Amino acid sequence: MKPNLHIISFDIPFPANYGGVIDVFYKIRALHDAGIGIHLHCFEYRRLPATELEPYCTDIHYYPRATGILPNLSVKPYIVTSRMNADLIGNLLRDHDPILFEGLHTCGIMTDKRLRGRFLIYRESNIEHHYYFHLMKAEKNIGKKFFFFIEGIRLHAFQKALRHASLMLTVSQEDTFYLQSKFPGKKIEYLPSFHRDNEVHILPGKGTYALYQGKLSVPENNTAAEFLIRNVWKNEFPELVIAGLDPPGWLIKSIQAKPNIRLVPNPSDDAMTRLIRNAHVNIMVTFQSTGLKLKLLNALFNGRFCLVNPTMVVGTSLADLCTLATTPGDFQEKLTGLFNEEFGDEKIQQRQSILNLYHSNQKNCKVLLNVLTLSECSA
Repeated sequence: MKPNLHIISFDIPFPANYGGVIDVFYKIRALHDAGIGIHLHCFEYRRLPATELEPYCTDIHYYPRATGILPNLSVKPYIVTSRMNADLIGNLLRDHDPILFEGLHTCGIMTDKRLRGRFLIYRESNIEHHYYFHLMKAEKNIGKKFFFFIEGIRLHAFQKALRHASLMLTVSQEDTFYLQSKFPGKKIEYLPSFHRDNEVHILPGKGTYALYQGKLSVPENNTAAEFLIRNVWKNEFPELVIAGLDPPGWLIKSIQAKPNIRLVPNPSDDAMTRLIRNAHVNIMVTFQSTGLKLKLLNALFNGRFCLVNPTMVVGTSLADLCTLATTPGDFQEKLTGLFNEEFGDEKIQQRQSILNLYHSNQKNCKVLLNVLTLSECSA
């Protein structure tokens, strides 16, 4: 009889086109291919149920997310209270299989006494209160800025619920050290994010533009785009393409004012992949270091040169595969140099060998299988 696993996802993990859901979807696919039976539990609030998930799961349960004012009145974080559901608990209590909580968002029920004795795995995607405080700094709207501040305080207080986890799996070495300092004696393991690619798909040679991409509705990402527009991009530079989901109006206007910057709003997955592969430089900037930026992995597997600030690679093994820059002048100098280089076969082979060491879905799936085997033995 094959082992089974409950996975509680903060969102419907298809299409796998932003941050955390990429890790969730490709983890589900890898576990299914390894023979694990998956009971998937998803919170539905922006996306429709996805039939594409059905081939990988034994069953799928959808729960409405309780959005609005009422969940915001709790001392618990809004992202947590809006995902606490009595039907979810009922479905989990039908068996004794291990439970994987995807993100702190889904951990509101982790303290439920009825789950005592179960093997509970917390999959970290960010140190959430750090992330929300950074969102607060980047946000321009006063109301949203206040929400991010309050939510950050609540997330920091709620973090203690993780003491009920049997195991924590982190996405970066930096976050591993943080959780080890907060929960000494707890079993905490670094498990890099799952992703789409098993091998590199990089075009040798040169491209004609640079690309910045991300979910542009997120303050961190649109602030990074603004940094490039205002501080880095000169009129004599090659074209900069900014691509991503839901760009705000102010960002659209900023891009329209620059003759050599072009916006590609809401590209399909295939269109984004083409943009990444054909760019000469994939440029990435972040001002907060928690988590692992999955767009960096995507660019390393599919794109040519990656120009990033040091914060982008904190806690990862990826710095040697990137060109690093810090100040606007530094970015400008490095860009000029990279556009005079070709991306050759030697660089492609180096990229493949290093990514295989640390970011192989097959290797990381084996780590999870060992975890599930141990949980079966301790049941």
